[in-house]
Amino acid sequence: MGFKMLKNTVLFIVLIAISCASKTKNDVADIDVTTKQVQDNKNIIIGADRVGKYLPILKGKSIGIVANQTSMITVLQKNPVNASTMGSSKTTLHIVDYLHNYGFIDVKRIFSPEHGFRGKADAGELVKDGKDSRTGLPIASLHGKTKKPSAKLLKDIDVMVFDIQDVGVRFYTYISTLHYVMEACAESDIPLLILDRPNPNGSYVDGPVLEKKHSSFLGMHPIPLVHGMTIGEYAQMINDENWLKDGIKCDVTIIPIKNYNHQMTYSLPIRPSPNLPNDQSIMLYPSLGLFEGTNINAGRGTEFQFQRYGAPFLDKNYYSFSYTPVSNFGAKYPKHQNSVCYGVDLSNTNADRSFSLKYIIDAYNNSTDKTKFFITSGFTSHAGTEKLQKQIESGLSESEIRESWKDEINAYNMMRQKYLLYEL
Repeated sequence: MGFKMLKNTVLFIVLIAISCASKTKNDVADIDVTTKQVQDNKNIIIGADRVGKYLPILKGKSIGIVANQTSMITVLQKNPVNASTMGSSKTTLHIVDYLHNYGFIDVKRIFSPEHGFRGKADAGELVKDGKDSRTGLPIASLHGKTKKPSAKLLKDIDVMVFDIQDVGVRFYTYISTLHYVMEACAESDIPLLILDRPNPNGSYVDGPVLEKKHSSFLGMHPIPLVHGMTIGEYAQMINDENWLKDGIKCDVTIIPIKNYNHQMTYSLPIRPSPNLPNDQSIMLYPSLGLFEGTNINAGRGTEFQFQRYGAPFLDKNYYSFSYTPVSNFGAKYPKHQNSVCYGVDLSNTNADRSFSLKYIIDAYNNSTDKTKFFITSGFTSHAGTEKLQKQIESGLSESEIRESWKDEINAYNMMRQKYLLYEL
């Protein structure tokens, strides 16, 4: 079937090339990127799919698992308890369901990050403890009253499992959850098993480096805005750079990704959070995510989250595009709800994997009331530094601003090199 699908894909591309000879270079580039992405995804085997590598570690153990809607696996066996029923057909299911039904593993508790176990909560929304309706397992929220598992919640656990899809941006809070899980496991002497997944923005490093005094759940470590690491690689950095409280170490085992390197494209099969619905939004998220610390709407309350930006106070005579955010899935109360926003639509732009300040500089320069633009504390938390807001307000160009973080990026890249599990 895989060969047939590839054959059909190639035929489709050939037909497009013949019938659409007048298309632009960008159109052809889109086809090439899409084809490469499909091929990369086909070859990559995520850590969670390599069940033969981690089932022996978990067999006979009581486990906790940090998971959400992205924690899906593809396995060959239909019933791992009974070897006689094993077949060659592939089955996709949630890792919690798989481990809960395995028969030789006792899943004690699910731990859920921001957006909850099923990934339906708004950004920043507190998530309550609960129970999984499918398995009956208790769910402990790590984005509610506490963000760190308590010793009480870990007392009956032999091994903790972490299987969350990240997107490689500092203020995307899953790496902060990783920090607290590692710290709690280290304090309770519980080993942590990380099932690694590709970083869709893992081919580059960019952006201002966080200053320690601005540490928060939106950024806990002195890393660039785009850090260029997988969850497994990042866990090694947290450990060995002594970022856990009092320099304690977590006993980490990583099940690595197979057939993956940092230059590969990777299309996420499931949205990692409610407002990152597709590849376009994930590629633009590092750049448009900075708007979260401003009064600019970045597409929340539409079906084009992080693919557009606008506000009522952006110059309607300068911008020809407008839209109206409304309450919807993942954004109950979006910025400027039910108000016309003027701005830019990037949903059909040929986005690439890069970070740019051009969108936020453009919006600031074309704001009719600049006093409304920044939410100062929020922007500093996202940028990781007070300098970026001041640089934008003073009218510095993107190249001038980039020059200010060049040395810090170079230092980070030297540190990062020590922890990479996959080729650049």
